[in-house]
Amino acid sequence: MALAIELSGVTKRFPGVVANDKVDLAVETGEIHAICGENGAGKSTLMKILFGMQNPDEGTVRVHGEEVQFSSPADAIGRGIGMVHQHFMLADQLNVLENVILGAEPLASFGRIDFKAAKKHLRKVGEAYGLDVDPHDLVESLEVGERQRVEIIKVLYRGAKILILDEPTAVLVPHEVDELFRNMRELKAAGETILFIDHKLDEVLEIADTITVLRQGRTVATVKPTAVSSGDLAEMMVGAELPTPQTSRSTVTTEVALSISGLTVLDEDNRRVVDDVDLEVRRGEIVGLAGVEGNGQTELVGAIIGTQPTASGSIRLLNVEIADQTVRKRRNAGVGYIPQDRQQEGLLLFAPLWENAALGHQTKPPFANGRWFDRFGARERTEAIRGWFDVRTPDIEVTANALSGGNQQKLIVGRELTAKPKVLIAAHPTRGIDVGAQAAVWDDIRAARAEGMGTLLISADLEELIGLSDTIVVIHKGKLTATVDPASITARQLGSYMTGTDQDLPQPTHAGKTADNRNREDSTARDNG
Repeated sequence: MALAIELSGVTKRFPGVVANDKVDLAVETGEIHAICGENGAGKSTLMKILFGMQNPDEGTVRVHGEEVQFSSPADAIGRGIGMVHQHFMLADQLNVLENVILGAEPLASFGRIDFKAAKKHLRKVGEAYGLDVDPHDLVESLEVGERQRVEIIKVLYRGAKILILDEPTAVLVPHEVDELFRNMRELKAAGETILFIDHKLDEVLEIADTITVLRQGRTVATVKPTAVSSGDLAEMMVGAELPTPQTSRSTVTTEVALSISGLTVLDEDNRRVVDDVDLEVRRGEIVGLAGVEGNGQTELVGAIIGTQPTASGSIRLLNVEIADQTVRKRRNAGVGYIPQDRQQEGLLLFAPLWENAALGHQTKPPFANGRWFDRFGARERTEAIRGWFDVRTPDIEVTANALSGGNQQKLIVGRELTAKPKVLIAAHPTRGIDVGAQAAVWDDIRAARAEGMGTLLISADLEELIGLSDTIVVIHKGKLTATVDPASITARQLGSYMTGTDQDLPQPTHAGKTADNRNREDSTARDNG
């Protein structure tokens, strides 16, 4: 089979780092080719080179047998390469058609946009690839899977024959993953070539025709999925077995760390995005919050940490009301926060690591000495975080944007956990990071749990939710609709509860079996066994 992409000896250096070191990659026309590796292994840099966002220092890039040198993404698009980024590049206030044609608007007479021609071409693309969208829908009204479909159509509209999908399943529930994979197979059947970056190795084995593994900037192996297991891939990537989030020992106490009662949050149109929510998290307990994105999780988290105004309700931390307190007072009282978007909410990308380590804690020792910021204390604590949480960096003076995604995440986790919070709000703590960094974050959260920290865990990774949580509550359209036992539910069943399509499933008791009762039963069974 002819090659769609051929990279030979591609090398890319940054100050103090060799991101790609003589990488070879051969992708056949019409195949789904997965690229796996740790954060910092060079995957993103390699794709940026292929999409014209970076120039290689050495090596050659060939597209359909012809050597190319891209100076911008426009050059790559002109050669039929499109990229769907992990963070969607859509304007919520525009409709589907306007998003798809943005930057590639067909013009009629007098420079007017020819919306009729654009709509006709959009429908033709959608029908050709089995990607059904309504061009008039506002993007802000779409579910996550539908938004991703729009992103794919956007690159196909521009004539892409080679698609780069960066972590496309990171925010999808199981039925949306199934739909994406169906779309990918239809694209493949239509002759498209797909490069697929993913950290979920079971998904890679399910969808890929070929898998290339990168480690420390180099090509480790190119294999067929029939010849390897997820454990084999993990070992190639990180030199260790595939980690699991399973938590076998209970540390749940009877003391309530976080109590939420009657909490209601309104959006700008006075709609209830969080609707009369009651929730408790005890010390030593991890409560998982499961829900399709856009069902009130973000607003609930914002209400707890103080960035989202509430219409009514109570929020108590260790039986002290905090609903009327500022973000700083809540943080100082013991609310830790791992944000869902580490770059937008969790870091100052162009500030050194020691400044980032102080964010949210800058008014307390060791970052503060009385009314003054303590640079010495900040550097000392950052060095400790670097060592304790294995943040891989040349030194703590580098800026946060110089770190890989996994190391950025470990810095944030270290910053929050070394502050010894009473309650941790962990929003997608392992999103977009590799299996090695993922295992480290799981270990850190479990260790803090064992010391009595309560955790509210929000995650789109249902295996993570089921494995780490002591109990799981489901949020749908702003309401808590069910409480389920992670010991007796599958990811697919949980996905059905999340989407409200659970009619054929055994109905959980909405009170649920509490985690400490379940774990007492488990302990009794072990003691009697």
